[in-house]
Amino acid sequence: MSTNSHSGNDLREVKQLGMWASITSLGYIFWLVGGMELVERIAYYGVKASAGLYAKSPVSEGGLGIDLHDYGIIIAVWAMLQTFIPVFTGGISDRVGYKETIFVSTIIKIMGYLTMAIFPDFWGFLAGAMLLAAGTGVFKPGIQGTLVLSTKRENTSMAWGIFYQVVNIGGFLGPLVAVHMRQLSWDNVFYACAAIISFNFLFLLAYKEPGKDERLARAAKIKSGEIQQEALWKDALHELKKPIVLYYMLVFAGFWFLYNSLFDVLPIHIAEWVDTSIIVTSLFGPEGTSNGILQFWLGLNNDGTKVMPEGMLNLNAGMIMTTCFLVAAFTAKYRITTAMLVGCILSIAAIMLVGAFNAAWMIVLAIVMFSFGEMMISPKKNEFMGNIAPEGKKAMYLGFVMLPQGIGWTLEGYFAPKLYQIYASKEIISRNELVSRGMSQTDVDAIPQGEAFMRLVDFTGMEAQPLTHMLYEANNIGMAWYIIAAIGIISAVGIFIYGKWLLTMQRQQAAA
Repeated sequence: MSTNSHSGNDLREVKQLGMWASITSLGYIFWLVGGMELVERIAYYGVKASAGLYAKSPVSEGGLGIDLHDYGIIIAVWAMLQTFIPVFTGGISDRVGYKETIFVSTIIKIMGYLTMAIFPDFWGFLAGAMLLAAGTGVFKPGIQGTLVLSTKRENTSMAWGIFYQVVNIGGFLGPLVAVHMRQLSWDNVFYACAAIISFNFLFLLAYKEPGKDERLARAAKIKSGEIQQEALWKDALHELKKPIVLYYMLVFAGFWFLYNSLFDVLPIHIAEWVDTSIIVTSLFGPEGTSNGILQFWLGLNNDGTKVMPEGMLNLNAGMIMTTCFLVAAFTAKYRITTAMLVGCILSIAAIMLVGAFNAAWMIVLAIVMFSFGEMMISPKKNEFMGNIAPEGKKAMYLGFVMLPQGIGWTLEGYFAPKLYQIYASKEIISRNELVSRGMSQTDVDAIPQGEAFMRLVDFTGMEAQPLTHMLYEANNIGMAWYIIAAIGIISAVGIFIYGKWLLTMQRQQAAA
């Protein structure tokens, strides 16, 4: 493969500064956009984490009262818009200016939260989700483009690591804000998120766009006809067709399928098959804990006797929030594609663990492993794209980062719950068990959705926990997770080949 098909793409990898040298070399504009991202993420995850609970909560309790099929439609539209909009709006940020697009996106997002609060029905929530997705799609490239221009090649590894850590502080705090707000009333969640993101207007007052003079000089040359500028969509399409970008999309889509299954399907799996009271017993004894602060931060139920599925999953954001900069410092010593490959393999191993064991502490171990894998791969994808982007196209390339994420998330949103339903749904397994134990098919069909397991408890006279264990042993619950892991393995092989190919091109570029 000749290097001329990548003209303008800088494939060099630059030696990174040490941890403290990197941190002290980051200027105020970097910390300012970090603050803006934190505020935006607290608001975003406040809604995202509780969206499913809101959707299926009955109208009498202030929820939407819709089924999960309709909720799936909302999430699919949300995923598609949020991930594909930056592909084409990234370039707008490069041309119009980062400050302007961040300002507009904040207004769009406030409108989204207010729409959700004012119109509590399917169409209102769908419209709010679409506004939120569009606003996020416009917001991201401006923030990330600023980050690329306010850092040097020598400190990018650390910069993206810290930035990713900030995202996860928002990811950790957002759900906790929502839990408190929704106990007052559901619309309070959306009003609170609209208020939180409004703080970004204060940050914008202190924001100065890096590289603005170069952007304006380039715009002047375009206006005078000195530089010819393609239509934005043509420009984006031209860059997307480059093999270095195209192959990147294909090999990473599988990882994002794997990644999103953890957040969309694992909470259901934990709720149905994992006895999390064992964790509380190990930590606090058989009585659990009545300490309200511990119940809040650990995501326990109100009795303080078991960890809620969201609490288990919040371990992911909590770990990234506290250790991401250490992982960034460690991975800075290795080639970007090597770090991403190891991260992918760790994540695959974690998903295999979920399939193989239903012991609560094994699930904790799986989430810990997955989090380390994610920390090795996720900040690196932005660093990689920011590095290979030609001049004047940084935000456009950072928009491309979302493409494999969009492909993976959209496919996972459709297929992963289906896989879970085929192999691991406690509801379906319970219905089959009732028939095999002599209940007529007509009576089984008459059981309301979601009540089959409790009916089986009554029918057999067994306690819920031993019955769950018996059903788990009798069925191949892990198969759904093994299939998801297999998709990840295909992706890992692709990343390995891509890394080798890239290394060859780097050597060619260095020789030239």
